[in-house]
Parts: sequence; structure tokens; C-alpha cells
Amino acid sequence: MSEQPSEGPHAAGIVGVAVPHNPRARRLRSKVWNDFSKERLPDGSHVAVCHHCHKQLTASSRSGTTHLKNHLAICLSTGTRPARGRRRKLVVRRLLLRQVDQNAGPATADSTPIGYDPNAFDQETSLQDLARMIVRHGYRFSIVDDSGFRTFVTNLQPGFRIPTRESVQSDCMHIHDAARSRLRVALANLPSRVSLSADMWRSAVAGTDYLSLTCHYITDEWKLKKKILNFIQVDSASTSADITSNILEKCQEWGIEKKIASVVLDNCLYSDEVGPELLQLLHNKFDLFHVRSCAHILNLIIQESLELVRDLTDRVRASIRYVKSSQVRFIRFQEAVKQSGLEIDPRPTFLAHDTNSNNVNNNWASLYVMLESVCRYQKAFARLFEWDPEYRAYASADDWPAVSALTECLDVLYHTMEKLPTVENPTANLYFNEICAIHLLLKEWCTNRYTVVATMATQMLEKFEQYWEVNKTVMAFASILDPRYKTKSVEYFFRVVYKDPYESKSRIDGIQASFIRLYNEYAAESAGQSKNEPVFYKGTGRAGTVAGSGLDYSSGAHNKTFSRITLSDAKRGLDQYLEETSSGQTVKSDLDLYLEEAVLRNKEGRVDEASFDVLAWWRAFSAKYPVLSLMARDILGVPVSTVPLDGDARTLNDYLSTMDPVTVEGLICAQDWLRDEDEGPKAEDGTSAASGASDLNGTHGANNVDVPILTN
Repeated sequence: MSEQPSEGPHAAGIVGVAVPHNPRARRLRSKVWNDFSKERLPDGSHVAVCHHCHKQLTASSRSGTTHLKNHLAICLSTGTRPARGRRRKLVVRRLLLRQVDQNAGPATADSTPIGYDPNAFDQETSLQDLARMIVRHGYRFSIVDDSGFRTFVTNLQPGFRIPTRESVQSDCMHIHDAARSRLRVALANLPSRVSLSADMWRSAVAGTDYLSLTCHYITDEWKLKKKILNFIQVDSASTSADITSNILEKCQEWGIEKKIASVVLDNCLYSDEVGPELLQLLHNKFDLFHVRSCAHILNLIIQESLELVRDLTDRVRASIRYVKSSQVRFIRFQEAVKQSGLEIDPRPTFLAHDTNSNNVNNNWASLYVMLESVCRYQKAFARLFEWDPEYRAYASADDWPAVSALTECLDVLYHTMEKLPTVENPTANLYFNEICAIHLLLKEWCTNRYTVVATMATQMLEKFEQYWEVNKTVMAFASILDPRYKTKSVEYFFRVVYKDPYESKSRIDGIQASFIRLYNEYAAESAGQSKNEPVFYKGTGRAGTVAGSGLDYSSGAHNKTFSRITLSDAKRGLDQYLEETSSGQTVKSDLDLYLEEAVLRNKEGRVDEASFDVLAWWRAFSAKYPVLSLMARDILGVPVSTVPLDGDARTLNDYLSTMDPVTVEGLICAQDWLRDEDEGPKAEDGTSAASGASDLNGTHGANNVDVPILTN
């Protein structure tokens, strides 16, 4: 054999003609030798000759096989591009290399990658993949009739028989049924309690109402989950009793009626009546919480209160319309900007805002953005009011200070609410401090020097305190279960919000008493399951102390001689001594231990607001606080806020609006359930490495990049 170019540092200096390897030499066990031949050179050294490019690499007993595997990973035939069949063979070989280290044993002449069959094709598996794709991404059933789709699939796999849209629909419903069974088992095996949220959706075409019932819970891995359980069509003539009955029936179908920790009614029909009725029907030995979504309620409060200052905001909108109504008026405005010493912008951002009164009033966030952009030019508008006769009917110089004060109030509310729904794990502990701060600000704004602000804040405070009385308990409990605050947040905010010392102390004591009562319920339940005596908080239960007697070797062994006293007899005195000396000590509950320890701080001694994960903390310390962790798992999963800042009426897209209610529910629920199943461990390139179904309790990311079936 003539000399060939060699690769790698081990190949340097290889010359001469190679002869075949002696078959009686040591057996070659690595599978890499399926692609190499070991041959001996005249000088006695050995080389490995690649079957594909015929390059020679060193093959001494000390060189190993790693460099051979690396060569195969980049191997191409010398001088020319491999033929299509050859390239396919090389790909197969490279797949084999990935399994060489994982599959021990001697190489064989018939070695092939495990599980790889280039000619394999499964029609049924492909149909299931197609159905999952349609459900997961919200594609139309009729995609199978599109000529582009059919051409693509046929070229990709000519053996695939494209199904009809009716067959695809049936396959999608089977996926829903199978995923529903898996979720029901997961919920049945869940040791913790769950929370329910109910809100209304509307069809974009027919105007039909739907009730969405969602389950919120924390898994054994301390991951917060939410699953849409049902998406039910609701008759417009339904009463509160009908809604209550519907929700209760679905809870019984899922087998969770005895696991409910809280009921959150968002924009549900008759929410004020349905909540108490559900609490009564679902009542068990635990306290149940009726919660109102803070984002939804605050949206309504702000929206309604802004109607009181509509005259002022209408004058601002009229001023914007005046400036952009003609080129002449815009030039006048630019001159006023110049005279006011402001920077001239050829296209101010406020000109792009919708000034239609009805549109803006239906979305207070849009109103805030408009006011915030126009307030930068308030000096220019005041100057325009002074010397432009045509502008005299619009916002005057006296209006702009009030507009600025109103904008500052809305700025606080906007940025506070904007971050609430964007947190990756929106656990219930995130809301108490923010809502208390809003409560305090509303009280301060009620005495604002500008009448428009004081009037708006007074109405907002009145409505806010109605909501606050419903939600304060569960939010305070969640704050106590945050190791960064414990009882400190409750004590601080109640003292600054309620100025009267007697009222603030009464409210703090009430929260603490309710928390202890709930803890004792969990302690009793936990002891009943473990068949041990519960340890209650602050001496409300037995401590397990027993009076002992003096040390007496002859007790129970009076017929024994001293020489026959056993080791157990000798140790009995220690047991009696421990009983005597411990009789005055009290066993502390894990709640005692938790509250006695200092609040959690970072290295700088401050509260870690950005990166702290309360669920990860409780997962790490659940063994230290066994009863309290059960309580934390249920309360931290309560969805205190469920509606985004700009969420108005929730609407189905046009595609789903034309379907029958059973199919609508099947697609919406199945898409939601498959999200966890399809998002498994991430590959190195960041893509999902999962294929097929996985545990429904797995973790999924916070951001969903797929096309949703539901649209806001």
C-alpha cells in the first residue's frame, strides 16, 4: 500500500508499506474498528486505515481510539464530495460513534445504530404527531387540504397517507381524552390542595359566553402549575345557582371537590353570589378562601374612578386633536414649543395616540400613556393658550398642573400593576407589599391639593377597601410564609395604613390568630395521617411531658441477682432521668421555630427582591418545617392575580368561534395540557429534547412562544 496523508499528532513520522494486522493478536473490541483496519508497518508500528478515505492514523496500544472517533466525525472521501448514498452511510456511521462509549461489548461485522432503521416508517405514529402538532400550535383541521402542505408532506415521505380533516379532528379529540385521564390521575395523587379560578370568555362571532375553570397547584417538586380543567359554554340566561352548580359538578368529575383551598372569581358571572355559595357547598374541615383577582379588581376601580375626571381628560384629548388637525396649527404648536424652551420634535409621540374618548376610557392604561406623553409639552400648550385665539376652547394653563398630578398618580398604579403578571412564578406572597403600598397611597391622595386627584382617590379608596376586606387574609398569610418578611410586613403596613394604634393592633392580632388557627388545623391533619400526637403552636396542645421516678435497679427486676442485671436494666435509669429532668420543658412547633429565626437577608443585609425563589426555599426547608411547609404549599399557590394590565373581555379567535362547544373545549384544554408534555429537557441548541408524553407535573417555561388558541 502506498503512503497516504495522515491526521493527528500520533500520525507524524508514519512511512512505509502497511501489512494486514495479525488476526491472532489481541482482539479489537471497540466498535470504531468497524470503520478502520489495523495494519502493521515494516518498522513494527501499527496504523489504522480508514475504510472511507484511506487515511492512516496511529494505532499503537497506547494511543487509544479517541482520535479515530474524532476522525470519523469529520470524515469525507478525499478530493470529491461523497455520493448521496455514501453521505447517508457516513451519517449513519456518525450516529454510531455517539453510542460507542455507551454500548460496551465487542464489535461485530453487522453493527448498526441502536433503534435506527432508515427504511422504517409508521403511519399511525405520524398521524399522532400530526394531531399533536395541530393541537399544540392551534392549526386548522383543514390544513391537510392545503396544496402546499400536501406537496411538502408527499415530498418528505411519499408513503404517508394524508388523512381527512374529519379524521384529524377525531385524532385531536383522542389526544384530549388521553391527556385528561393523565391529568386526573396526577390530581388524584397530589397530596396538596388546589385553587380554582373561574372567568368568562366570549366567542368572537356568535357572541356566546364560555366559562373557563382553571386549577392552580404546587407540585411535589415545588413548581407552580395551572391547568385549564374545563371550557364550558354558558347560557346567557344562566343564574348564579346555575354557575355554582356547573362549577361544583366539574370539581366532582375531576375528583378535587375535597381538595379546594381557595376559589378565585375573576370576571365570572354573578361572582359576588357564586363565591359564597361555592364556599358553603365545598366546605370541609379546612378554612376556604374566597379571593378576588387583584389586577382585575384594580383595573375596574381605576377605570370607574377616572369617569369622575373625564371633563379634564376630554379637554386634553381635544387639545391633541387641535394640534394634529391641520399643518398650520401644528406649526403654531412647534412655535409654542420653541418659545417655551423645549426641544422641538418633528413628530411628538402624543400625536400618534387615539384620542377617541370611548376607546381611551375603556382602557385606562392607554389613557395614562397618552397623558404621560403629552405632559412633556404642558408649557407649550399653556403658551399656545395665551396667544392662539383658536385654541382658547381647549385645555388652559390652569388645567395642566392638575393633569400632571393625575398623571403622576396613574404612573404609580401603572408601573405597580404592570409588573404583577409578568413575574415568572407569580406566587401569592408577591402581592401583599404592593397592595398595601397602593392602599397607603390612596389614603394620601385623598387629601391632594388638586380636586380632580382627591375626588378620584376618594372613590377608588372606598371601592378598594371593599376588595381589601376579601383578600387581605390570604395575602397576609402568604407574606408570613415568605421568609424574607414573616410577620414583619403585616406589622409594618397595618401600623402605617391604620393610624389608630388600637385598630392597627386589633387587625394584626386578628391576622396572627387566624394564621395560628389554620396552622393547628394542618397540624391536626398531619398528625392524623402519621398517627402521631400533634404539636400545636404556643401551648395550645399537649407537650408530652411525663413525671418520672427515682433511679431503682430493682424496679421490675426484684427477683434478679445483681450479677444477672442486663444492659437494658442499666439503661432504664437513663430513661427515667430524662423523664424527670425534661418534665418542665415544652416541645416547640415548627411554627415557633420559623418565627423565632431572623428574616432572610442577602449578603448586603437587604431584602432580595429580584432573584429570590420562595418555592425553592420551601423545597429546601420542608423537612425542617414539615407542617408549615404543607400550609405554604397550599397558600402560595393561590392565584391572587390572574388578569394582565390590558385585559378586557377575553375573546375566542374566529377559528374556534365557529366550532361546536365540545370541540372548542377539547382543543383549548388539550393545548394547555400538552404544553408541559412537549417541553422536556433542553438540548444544547436550546430546543426541546422531549418527544412523546411526559409527566404532567414537569416544569415548563414562563413564556409560551407558540400560537395560542385563545386570544385577548
